Amino acid sequence: MASGRPIRNIIFDMGNVLMTFDGPRFAGLFTDTPEDAELLDGALFGTTMWSLLDSGTISHETMRRYALAHLPERLHPNLNECFDHWPEHSEPIAATNELGIRLKREGYGIYVLSNANTRIMDQLGHAPVTPYLDGCVVSAKERIMKPDPAIFRLLCLRYRLDPAECLFVDDNADNCEGARAAGMHAFHYQDNIAELEANVRLLS
Repeated sequence: MASGRPIRNIIFDMGNVLMTFDGPRFAGLFTDTPEDAELLDGALFGTTMWSLLDSGTISHETMRRYALAHLPERLHPNLNECFDHWPEHSEPIAATNELGIRLKREGYGIYVLSNANTRIMDQLGHAPVTPYLDGCVVSAKERIMKPDPAIFRLLCLRYRLDPAECLFVDDNADNCEGARAAGMHAFHYQDNIAELEANVRLLS
């Protein structure tokens, strides 16, 4: 349980907090019909294997082979293009990036903690806040995933943070509960940027 001490660090999730992640949209960019987009999304982003990629359990090439095996052969070129280039179509979420930069300039520590694969910088590298980050922890590299409190504790240990002085921001409520179990404050982000900033000010 977080204490009443002022927060000094803001820890952002990446997907749908700092950068968009929309599998059906990505699949649609690399196919010609809604039906083919649905097939591609289901074989790649919409499968439980994607979570194994984010957990570091399987490699990118294993993920690719699995997706190819679950698609008609005519869609194999589409899959390969999508697999290699979808991060280029992940867009920065302006409100949270702007808030992160502003808070960094005010003296807060700014971090990312994401369930993501080892190619995270192909996506996060487009976020305006990235040059301002004080640290980043990625599930695939650590072999631990949110909402396990262990990954929050790992971030604090690595960057010498007091969890009671941290606010974690995620679009997944279960991940917020994992952060609270590790002793952090947490905010469930649902495009409610004004409420997020108010929460930062309230806890500071």
